[in-house]
Amino acid sequence: MRLPKTLGMSKKETAVAFLEQVASGDVRKAFNDYTENGFYHHNPFFRGDAESLMLAMEENAVKNPGKIFEVKRAMEDGEEVAVHSHVRQSTDDLGAVVVHIFRFKNDRIVELWDIGQPIPEDTLNENGVF
Repeated sequence: MRLPKTLGMSKKETAVAFLEQVASGDVRKAFNDYTENGFYHHNPFFRGDAESLMLAMEENAVKNPGKIFEVKRAMEDGEEVAVHSHVRQSTDDLGAVVVHIFRFKNDRIVELWDIGQPIPEDTLNENGVF
């Protein structure tokens, strides 16, 4: 078993740290630091194993080196954490609203869901997307 980098961190802090490290392009280190062996995910565009998701995240980091990741809120409930964020691939990009849902085991991430919605140029909602 890997040494727990997450020692002393809340699950919410761990989830945010994982996402920030991935967004910065240090994908493999994020997986090594914060996920448990047997990690799997539910993104419908990639196979459900950690390696497939890591490769996709690394490709995205190469294509979008100026990615901007901003957490709007994070919620923790037992072994689950939800992180609501604004993700932009560059400063010119309106970006997307993204929610990542994590499940933890032994204070490490074992399962991940992600849901995203592109931010439209014009919206009828006077409250905005955040």
